[in-house]
Amino acid sequence: MPPEPEEVKHHPASLNQLLLKQLVSNLPGKTPLVRFLTRELSNIDKPLAERLIKELGETFSLTMPISELGLNEIRMLDKLLKEARFGKPNGECLSPAGEYNLRLGIMKELRPDLVATHAESADAFEGHPFIVEAGVSLGGDNVRNGLSIYRFANRIPLLFEQGNDIVTRTAQDIPWGQYKISANTDRIGVFCSIVSTKIPFKGTGKEYIGDDSPTIKQSVRKAIQSCCVQLKTKLARRAELKSRQDRSRNLKRYIPDVANAIMKFFESVKTPTVSAEYVRQMQTGVLTKEVLEKKLSQHVETSDRQNVVELGSIFGYVHEQAEFVHLAPRAETDMYSKPILLQVMPAGEGATQPPQVGIQFLESLRVIPEEPEIERVAAEDEKGTSA
Repeated sequence: MPPEPEEVKHHPASLNQLLLKQLVSNLPGKTPLVRFLTRELSNIDKPLAERLIKELGETFSLTMPISELGLNEIRMLDKLLKEARFGKPNGECLSPAGEYNLRLGIMKELRPDLVATHAESADAFEGHPFIVEAGVSLGGDNVRNGLSIYRFANRIPLLFEQGNDIVTRTAQDIPWGQYKISANTDRIGVFCSIVSTKIPFKGTGKEYIGDDSPTIKQSVRKAIQSCCVQLKTKLARRAELKSRQDRSRNLKRYIPDVANAIMKFFESVKTPTVSAEYVRQMQTGVLTKEVLEKKLSQHVETSDRQNVVELGSIFGYVHEQAEFVHLAPRAETDMYSKPILLQVMPAGEGATQPPQVGIQFLESLRVIPEEPEIERVAAEDEKGTSA
């Protein structure tokens, strides 16, 4: 569940004359003006309150009771508070959905290949705090090519006037190509949730948020770009691992030729020095072309196994909970020559669903329990010598 909002003091920039009158009327008339500013409003300490009162003129003083504030004095105070600059308001009065819930919702509805989320820190719009949360997904079920925009205001979906909304226009201005994403061919899902005590809706139906607020537009843009940076890193790593797998696949094609070339080289050596041991093994029949091919294949597969582990780290696999499982054949016709990787995905704290178990056949994770050919032949020679 999202955190519960807390009651906070009014931000000075969010006040108007009517609200100032209400705050003044709720306090005893003998309350000094400096105490009213420091205790009833946020982001104002005593030195700042003294400066503000000094700028109001000689008719105001630190010990002036608030009962003496008339209509003209309240108008002057309201004008000064709007012109002055204060710190950002406290965002504890808001209750955003949270990155965790946003990610879960995206994964549940779209089942994307990749997803990234980001939440901006609280900022102010006309003195009212707001928080922007964004998520960007790639791929998924029933997602068309291009941009698919999903907008939320105070956790309520906005369904109409999408083209005029600040999220749509900001997402269209993002340079997607810089993040290795194609806005035309890739299936991109953009999720944006804006939570605030004052949403700048446009129109009487409150169907969209206008893009005339630079502060909100900048926060939306930063949140979406932060998600794109995360996806760019994942895409770059996945492309690098794919190139490594292609390289390993190409290396396996040349293993027979390489083994044949090595054997011919050892045969052509007349006076071996460094390679004397290998020449002796070849002459005694311990080192053959088949043994070389097997050793080279094992080396390439070891490199593949490391690549699979790195690929799993991108998608969040927990390798401590992964193990190899060899299935027993049900009949003579059913033989399982390849091991499978049993991956248990934890449900997570507070989840209602049980952990998911994923089974994946991995070509590169083949386990060879038998001893290497050279060691096996050497062991047999030692047994024959001892006998």
